[in-house]
Formats: sequence, C-alpha cells, structure tokens
Amino acid sequence: MARNAAARGTLFALRREIARIEGTLPERLARPEDACGMVAGDAARLRFGIDRLDRMLGGGLARAALTEFHGAETRDAGAVAGLALALAGALLKQPGSVEAPVLWIGTAEVFREAGVPYAAGLRELYGIEPEKLLFSEAPKLADVLWVAEEAAALTALSAVVLEVRGNSERLDLTATRRLHRRAQAAGRPVFLLRQAAQAESTAAPVRLCVSPAPAATRSTVAGPLAGSLGRPAFTVAVDKCAAAMSGRFTLEWNPDEHEFTERRTTDPVAMVPLSGDGTGAAAAPGAVVAFRAATAQAASGQPAGGQRPPRRRAG
Repeated sequence: MARNAAARGTLFALRREIARIEGTLPERLARPEDACGMVAGDAARLRFGIDRLDRMLGGGLARAALTEFHGAETRDAGAVAGLALALAGALLKQPGSVEAPVLWIGTAEVFREAGVPYAAGLRELYGIEPEKLLFSEAPKLADVLWVAEEAAALTALSAVVLEVRGNSERLDLTATRRLHRRAQAAGRPVFLLRQAAQAESTAAPVRLCVSPAPAATRSTVAGPLAGSLGRPAFTVAVDKCAAAMSGRFTLEWNPDEHEFTERRTTDPVAMVPLSGDGTGAAAAPGAVVAFRAATAQAASGQPAGGQRPPRRRAG
C-alpha cells in the first residue's frame, strides 16, 4: 500500500509538471485520490452519463476548458462532429445554461471535405434548433485561429467549435494554450476537432480519439430486427486526461432521449458480409468456397463432373 501511495504521488507530481509546461493551471487537476471517485463540481462539468467514462474524466468534461476531439482519418470526421454535436446539445439543455448559440469555425477545405451539419438532422438527432448553430468560414488557418480566439473570449456564446484539418505549425502548444486560457476566463467550452491529424502536444487537458463504431440491429417489441441499422455508435478512446489513465468505450446515442448509453459486449456487431444468397454468414477464414470438394469417380467409371483424367505422354 505504501508503495502504491508513493507511486501515485510521483505520478501526480509528473502531471503537475506537464500541466506547467502546457499552460494548464495545476490547481485545476484532480489529486490522485480524487481521480477515481470525484463527482464534485458537477455544475462545472459536462457529463456523458456513462459512470465509468465520467469517473475517468474527473466527473465529466470541464465546461470552462479546451477539449480535443481527435479523428485519425478523414472518414472519421462525421463521427467526431457527431460526438461534438451531441455534447453541444447536452450543454444547451443543462440547467442554468445561457440561451446562446454555438459557433462552429473552420476553413473552406474543412467544410469541403467533411460537409456541414444538416439543419433538419440537428433538431431530429440532437435537439439543437438550426438557429442555435452558427458557422464561420475563413480561407486560411491563421484567420480561423484569430476568429476562434476572439470568439472563445465571448460570453454571448454557449460554446465554440474549432475544426481543423491535418497538422499545422500554427496550431502549436502556444496557440492551444491561448484558446484554453480564454475558455477558462469566459467559462465556456472550446471544442477542438482535429480532422485527419496525428496526435501532438496541445494544452487541452483532455483528448478523446473518436471513430465510428458499427451500429447494432434495431430493437423492436418482437426482438432485434435482422438486417436493420440501429442507433448511431461511436468508439471513444480517452487518450489524455487529468487522471493519467486511458480507456476505450463504445457509446450509442439515443436520438429520442438525447443521451448516451454504453454498449458492453464480448461479441460486437459482426463485420463479415452475408453469403451470396443472404441466408447465412460468410464462411470462416480459410475455408474453400469457390470449388467443390474432390469426390470419387462415379459408378460408371467416368470422372466426377467437371474433372478430366490427366494426359499421358506417348511412349
């Protein structure tokens, strides 16, 4: 026990030093003994509603902070944006939240590659009225960062979403430190969405790596509906947090209740396609399915259908 306590103290000291380098206020970090059960300060937290995930994040995402949502590939951009929209919708519905819009900032390249949220889908899936989501597009990343810094200091916004593509020298540790400090001063969250980027050092206290997860089948009164697509699902990996722990979660979004549920199963949704006639799953790897198995010659003495005797070389 004493050895474990010493290890936790060393880990906490290391986290404080990292926080000093990245510009995160050390006093905002949870102490090791709080990281596993801290739920205090819920008013300043944005909770997923998943106990294991919220505990790992120290009670949820800090509302007055920069949070990074990382997508490794371009095709992950939809999942990254969907998770951010779900959290933005939850933020707008929290008690005491201001009736203010969310500002989404990006370059023309970002919106060309990944598109923009569909207005009808905002209301249907996330409960966000279209007029509550504003967009700002700039031709260059330098302009986008300037808009984001100015917007992060405004209390007239519920949140600021900054979506960037790839890795740029302009979005370095200093730039993210400025965004984080302005979010702290304004008491509003800034969501940094990284599209097709490599993970790098930022001042964000939390980094979530997001990718799409296979949807489960739709549930009906009679049971699962075969061949159907269920609720949107996300694979969320905690890559960086104050508790210095990592974890991987599969979250399903309920568009009716506007809440997350965790899918925990040892046998996830099958990814192999159905067979040609659609009557069963594909054969196990390694099985030969293109040809019939060799059989003995028919009773007539002729080779089985499709087979020919080997040629003989004239003597």
